[in-house]
Amino acid sequence: MSIPTHPLQVRDYRLIWLTRFFSVSATNAMVVVIGAQVYQSARVDYGMDKAEAAFLLGLLGLVQFIPFMLLTPVAGLVADRMDRRYVAAVASGIDLAIALVLGAANAMDALSLPLLFGMAAVYGAARVFIGPAVSAITPNVVPPQLLPKAIATSSIAWQAGAVIGPALGGFMLAHDKALPYWYSAVVLLLAIGAVLAIAHRAPPAAAKEPPLKLIAEGAKFVWHDRFLLGCVSLDLFAVLLGGATAMLPAFAYDVLPAGSFGLSPEEMLGMMRGAPALGAALVAFYLGFRPIAHNVGAKMLWAVAVYGLATLVFGLSTSFLLSLGSLAVLGAADGISVFVRNTLIQLNTPDDKRGRVSSISGLAISASNELGEMQSGLAAALLGPVAAVAIGGAGAIVVTVIWTVLFPELKRAKTFAPQYRNKELVP
Repeated sequence: MSIPTHPLQVRDYRLIWLTRFFSVSATNAMVVVIGAQVYQSARVDYGMDKAEAAFLLGLLGLVQFIPFMLLTPVAGLVADRMDRRYVAAVASGIDLAIALVLGAANAMDALSLPLLFGMAAVYGAARVFIGPAVSAITPNVVPPQLLPKAIATSSIAWQAGAVIGPALGGFMLAHDKALPYWYSAVVLLLAIGAVLAIAHRAPPAAAKEPPLKLIAEGAKFVWHDRFLLGCVSLDLFAVLLGGATAMLPAFAYDVLPAGSFGLSPEEMLGMMRGAPALGAALVAFYLGFRPIAHNVGAKMLWAVAVYGLATLVFGLSTSFLLSLGSLAVLGAADGISVFVRNTLIQLNTPDDKRGRVSSISGLAISASNELGEMQSGLAAALLGPVAAVAIGGAGAIVVTVIWTVLFPELKRAKTFAPQYRNKELVP
């Protein structure tokens, strides 16, 4: 049997790729539509002003984050102790149920803010399980030397889904309120089929320690490895301040010129939501064939700084084209940062802890995204969406400078080889 030179030559990796693409495309279509419907319902049905409706967008992020935060330790342990294929399939099945409920509610004209917030909370609970499960499968199906390419190529799937899903969701919403949810339901069925087709691999041997001790062990592993801690916390605090996506409905409906290029606000929203993913997808495509190999830490730090600068430009922009361009640059910079961070985390973590460490990394990402949405909502309620986004972008740049000083290990990382080995990593 020939040795693969690219992860896409491995059958099970192709199925992982398809699982991620289908899942992300479906759930991102739902997320952009839920945000748009919350904002519009608040403005039209409840008579709220722009600041109050923007605050609800922030609250929507918080509602998704709370179950994610509470279930993260359990999700990591489940991914390390159960068949990861089934964990991902059940989580996607819950997302499928959400799509069917919201599709039916729109078709029967029975949509309400409580229902939207309730389904967003359920989505947050389901999402916490699929990420660690799918991420932990990848190192088991590709050789270690192909893992950087595998992560970059997997990012293509994620970003392609994040481009196609929101764009389709926005265009479908402009024509039929239920259609985006029916689309998501069909694509989620494809995701479930793809993940269940992956060959079975027994999970790591179950340890005899109590579950709570195992959960604490994963957190302790990250806490005592300054390199991993620096990687995870950098994303947490930079995106926490620099998150702009929560305010996109406000920009589409009330900030940017109405009817730009003849587009409806829903179509503008779909394009803006997909622009960061398009930038990240182009970066991921390049990295899938020519992954970063040198000065990886410094490049990650520069990428986060560019992310903050692009967020600042987007917040101040009054041009739809400039806004799209800024969002695309923002996504490209974030794509580089995510690629470096994920590769370092996977290669610095032993297999029996990958689920738990991946869930901790996922919690940091969710905290930065959803709590960032809450922070943006609060700031928008006080200062307006433009100032909230612009100040957040400047804050992300400041965080990058601070982390360069606090964690010099990051800028000194030259390659993806394990930087500061825990005793469990020593061969």
